[in-house]
Amino acid sequence: MDKLGSLEGVITDEKGKLLQGIAVTLQPDHKKALSDSKGKFKISGLYEGTYILHVSAIGFENETNEVEIKTGKVSTISIQLKVGNKELNEVNVTGVHSNPDNFIDMTRTAMPSKVITRQEIEMMGSRRLDEVLKEQTGLAIVNDIGSGNRAVGLQMQGFDSGYTMIMIDGQPMVGRNNGNFDLSRITVSNIERIEIIKGASSCLFGSEALAGVVNIVTRKNISQPQGLAALRYGSFNMVDATLEGETPFAGKKGSAYLSGNYYRTDGFNSNPYLSDGKTAPPFNSYAFQGRGRYLLNDISTLSFNGRFVTRHSENKIAYQNLSPSMDVLDEYDLNGSLALNNNFRNGLKLKSQYYLTRYQNDQDVTDLESGFVMQGSGFKQYLHRVEIQASKNMGSSVELTGGTGGAYELLDNTSYRSSKSMANYFMYGQFDWQATDKLSFTGGARFDYHDKYGAKLNPSIGLRYSALKNLILRAAIGTGFKTPNFQQLYMNFTNVQTGYSVFGAEEFWREIRILQDAGQIMSIFPAKRIGTLKPERSVSYSGGFAYKPLGALDLDVNIFYNDMKNFINSEQVAFKTSGQQIYSYMNIAKACTTGAEIGINYKVSKSIHLSVGYQLLYAIDKGVLDSIKNETGLYSVVYDTDVNETRRSRRSDYLGMNNRSRHMANIKASYTYDRLGLTGSFRVNYRSKYGFMEDNRANNFLDPWDKFVKSFFLLNLAVQKTLYNKHLQLQITADNLMNYRDQLIPGQQGRAILGGISWRFFKNE
Repeated sequence: MDKLGSLEGVITDEKGKLLQGIAVTLQPDHKKALSDSKGKFKISGLYEGTYILHVSAIGFENETNEVEIKTGKVSTISIQLKVGNKELNEVNVTGVHSNPDNFIDMTRTAMPSKVITRQEIEMMGSRRLDEVLKEQTGLAIVNDIGSGNRAVGLQMQGFDSGYTMIMIDGQPMVGRNNGNFDLSRITVSNIERIEIIKGASSCLFGSEALAGVVNIVTRKNISQPQGLAALRYGSFNMVDATLEGETPFAGKKGSAYLSGNYYRTDGFNSNPYLSDGKTAPPFNSYAFQGRGRYLLNDISTLSFNGRFVTRHSENKIAYQNLSPSMDVLDEYDLNGSLALNNNFRNGLKLKSQYYLTRYQNDQDVTDLESGFVMQGSGFKQYLHRVEIQASKNMGSSVELTGGTGGAYELLDNTSYRSSKSMANYFMYGQFDWQATDKLSFTGGARFDYHDKYGAKLNPSIGLRYSALKNLILRAAIGTGFKTPNFQQLYMNFTNVQTGYSVFGAEEFWREIRILQDAGQIMSIFPAKRIGTLKPERSVSYSGGFAYKPLGALDLDVNIFYNDMKNFINSEQVAFKTSGQQIYSYMNIAKACTTGAEIGINYKVSKSIHLSVGYQLLYAIDKGVLDSIKNETGLYSVVYDTDVNETRRSRRSDYLGMNNRSRHMANIKASYTYDRLGLTGSFRVNYRSKYGFMEDNRANNFLDPWDKFVKSFFLLNLAVQKTLYNKHLQLQITADNLMNYRDQLIPGQQGRAILGGISWRFFKNE
């Protein structure tokens, strides 16, 4: 058998200084290495052929080289990195991690991952985070109409939005409406890239990461003074204005970045029965972000990151034959962190960080005819988090990353009787082991101690095997958990308009006794287990392959299965003497989501690139299937509207969980012509029909006779032209070209045409 080839290299800067700790990645085998103290790196076990070598480091321009590998020989290469980048735009190389805010490399976790670069975001012409994510394979932006017209969240692999952790620079964000994190709160103007992990990730990131993680990475790569002024205007009187600037100082020992964004929209209406007002309310928002870094010495760097966002919304709502009302919302969102990074000469990296986030929401609803101010909602949520991370390469084949810390969360909500708090202490670790030239393992584990739910251990492991030069196989198993949130524990809410009440599990019996003493309880349902809630648990399995049959064609396939238990669900548990319902929360269900994701990328030419994504999804409540199979319980009978009678349920009657499409797909064609400074993209997104609500006699599960949202397509277009040595950019964006709207999707805007202009300030070479 012939001996395989290898690649050796040395990395320096423009002055010839040897660079240590520089990440290099060899494609398509996805093999990695780091340069040592002498700037050298080596990658072994390579088949003969042509490879692409990517080099990436903070403060330097990305470098890409083509290298030839010969059987039984050592190929050599010298790489000289250039300082800086003229544009406020860093091209991210998938699989290369250079984030000082979090040593955990999200592109190398056991679960499937995806990176959306700043370049992709700009080519889409997107303005808010929800607009970016809804075009990604396996992700859906969903509306929770029962929680209000501002309750818009992210669904991942069939999980509700409350099960995906939203992070900024590796730290969790707070402020959810009934579990939904409104992604339209976040402007994309200062986002460098978005990292997505699909599948249980509690092994590294803790509670709420049951479905996965979305990490927003903000602008960091600062090497020379530069700035940006941008303005976009279009349909619905949308205005998106951005100013940002960055500069190194003190002989490049320090760097500073500041940005400000103003965004407003008149909102839009998708409900023909709404005579006044908008289903997606109008709002204006101000967002400010600042970063600072200073090199204290050759080893230590001090960094600061701050973000403050406000949003104000007023929405007059009037339905036919109903009194008009005014809904006013004010939001304040603050994130801040202070970190000390130490890169020791023995290769050990150490980061100590304090993080604070605060979210405030104040909402009032006023009856405009009577002037009566109805009970609104208001809450303040704080999260204090202290964390220490460490990372070290143990030789050329093993990289270890670990951390420990604690978090304290405080919530003051008008729907609760008093302020509530939770505390959590954690330890975690991740390893990346190149066992052989062909086989590598990635694994992790996290130990959490929650002051209300005790200790939890969540491990995960994944493997990657290069079966052939152009075929890589992978598989992973991960566990996840989610503790009950404040609402599920402590909610004490009564709707003043309809009279129904919702009590958290910890508050239920006390509130029931108060109502019983007042003679307001008619009945409490039997056999309802209300009391201490258990954390929700999941196990995620995934497997797939990456195949490159041709130099210009990539195929990526992933099959997933998520098994969940102790699902927390809201159920009616009592009646008032007035006939109104009382709801509470309990662990009732076992469920699973399973399916497949397929991604195809084809480089038609140097300028044209095509990509296709598809997800097949089955989302099943196992309790429903058991009831149908055993012919007992809540789901054993169904009302068949075809024959107007009740009969035994059949497996074919059950269509899965609500608000999940069986099929989702996206197609993107992008065009880049550097000589003319012209780029553009045309995207098509498809979602098949999905269940919305009961539309006949309540059968308690989704059946063929219920109300569905019909399948639909969304067509989007964006074109950019750069002029004056890349200083000036003109842009036209057209979203939802076919003007698709549906009253059951209140967050889906109609056709939106916007024009944009931006000027980049930088010194020409």
